[in-house]
Order: sequence, then C-alpha cells, then structure tokens
Amino acid sequence: MPVNRNALIRYKTIDTCLRNRRRRWTLQNLIDKVSEALYDYEGMEKGISRRTIQADIQMMRSDKLGYNAPIIIVEKKYYTYEDADYSITNIPLSEHDLSRMTEAVEVLKQFKGFSHFQHLNAVVQKLEGHVYASAHDQRTVIDFEKNEHLRGLSHLGMIYDAIVREQTMLLKYQSFRAKSASIMHFHAWWLKEFKNRWFVVGTKNDSPAIVTLALDRIEELKIDETISYRPNDQGHTPEEYYQHTIGPTVAKIRPMKATILVTPEHAPYVLTKPLHRSQKVESVGPEGTTISVVIEHNLELEREILGFADGMKVLGPERLRANIQRKLQRAAGNYGKDDSKNEQPA
Repeated sequence: MPVNRNALIRYKTIDTCLRNRRRRWTLQNLIDKVSEALYDYEGMEKGISRRTIQADIQMMRSDKLGYNAPIIIVEKKYYTYEDADYSITNIPLSEHDLSRMTEAVEVLKQFKGFSHFQHLNAVVQKLEGHVYASAHDQRTVIDFEKNEHLRGLSHLGMIYDAIVREQTMLLKYQSFRAKSASIMHFHAWWLKEFKNRWFVVGTKNDSPAIVTLALDRIEELKIDETISYRPNDQGHTPEEYYQHTIGPTVAKIRPMKATILVTPEHAPYVLTKPLHRSQKVESVGPEGTTISVVIEHNLELEREILGFADGMKVLGPERLRANIQRKLQRAAGNYGKDDSKNEQPA
C-alpha cells in the first residue's frame, strides 16, 4: 500500500513521541507535535486534524503497512507503546519491500562505472548489504563505521531539506569554546561528513563569510520563512573548497608543501591510504619513505600525523615540525617516571 510523504512524516513523529516514555502523550500533544513536524519539513501552516491523527494511530496498529504497533491508552487519556522497545523503524522488510529495494539497487549499480556517480558507490554497497541480509535472514556482510549515538544526527533531515528548498534556518548554537549559546540565521549550502561527525557549511545572515558549524553543537533548529535565503551565488563546491585541506575546517591560507618521512613499518598504510589527494612519493630509502603533500596547516593535519606517533617524522616546514615535536614531547611527559608509583602490584 503506497504511503505519501506527509503520512510518513506523521507516522514517524508519532513513533518518536511514543518511544519517549519520559513524557505522557495525550491526543492533543500528538496533534501538536505532528503539526510542528509538518511545518518544519513541508511548510504546512494549517496544522493537522484530530480525525487524521486518530486514523494514523489506527493505521499504525493495523498490519496494512506491516507496523502492527502495540499502541495502548492508559488512564483513558495517555497514548504509549505497550512494548517499550518497539519502534516502526525496527520492523523487518516485507517481501514486497525487499523486491522493490532489490530493483532499486540493480538500477543504482548501473551507475557505478560513471565518474559523475562515484559518490553513489558507498550507498549502493550499503543497500546491497542490508537487502541481502534481510532477504536471507542473516546479519549484513558489509559493516560501515558509524556512531548512532552522535549528537545532532536528528538535525540532518531538516538541514538537508533546507538546502534543497533554499530555506533560511534559525538556530541556537554553542561551540565548545563559547561560554553561552548564540542565536543566528544561517543559510546552508552543503553538508560535510568527517570521521562520523557532521557539519553544515554556509553563511550567517550578518556576514558573507563561509562558516562551518558542527551539528552536535546545534541545540535548537527551525525554518524561518520570514528571512530570504542567501544562495551560493559564487558557485563554491565542496571539491574546490576542500582541495587543500584535511577535515571540515578551511582557513583559506596559502597551502604549504609538507615533507614527511614515514617509517618502513607504516609506509604501506600511508601509500595505500594517502593523507591527502596531493600526496607524492619523494624518495624511498632504508629509513623509510619520504612523502610530500600540498596542504593547509590545520589541526586535522596535525592530528593525522600525531596518530602515527613515532611512525612519522615531519621534515618541513619548520612551523609544522615544531608543533608536532612540542605535542609529542608533552604527550611523552604524561607518561613520566612518577606514573610508575601509581602502578598496582601484580
């Protein structure tokens, strides 16, 4: 049975509410939450009727969509799930769903050889793994790194929609360094993922400068239709924006040529997974492999180098070399002789 986008938003919102057992949900509470969600995602201002929500609850309770949701009413007033672990997102795929998803995967696989669709490869692999596992009643054979408890993931959908629909966002944001949160209007241009953290890139309403915000620092978020959206008129693209950097932050400083000696033990890992797209092999000798990268000097670059510990030695430039040396010396100091006094006897 086909379900339109608005119905899916309503079902998911009701599901989210009923899974939150720290609050008691009346029918009016559910109506309010669903109306807010429809406004945020679809811009619907008229709200939703009592009859629609009642029909949605009945649909979720039935097997027409395969939900069979155990929704009960307690004290003749409050709605909740009888099974505290239930969620409509946990139900297994039906044979019809599996068939349609298999068809979709086969279509997407046709694009894997085209350069314009290289970014689809990981998506197709994920879908193939999940479809195969569901169809054969076994665990997925492909596992991707993920952090499902990362803060801010709930904002992804709304931010994505705001970018596609060119809508201005009003958000409450507090960086790790700020003492208090600030309120700002933000014009989002694209989303950036780096090591399982998500960032949104765009401009603030009061400045044309490009800003990167971490989703896990966003405390509140909503769409503000009263403020005109500022589009990406300069044509900035992620490919061009990050060409001289590692990570999500771009300082827009002149790139430097960093030369690094990699020990024989670690060289194979760096050669098969380059630090940066500009990486080149300068020389190979008994002490290791010397590589170079043309890149901005930022915190993410230093963290990549420090992650190899004694497996890398920065040869230049001097500023990068001195920063790495100072941090390694400070780290070594954390394991001084005094620490041996705290060791427990065997």
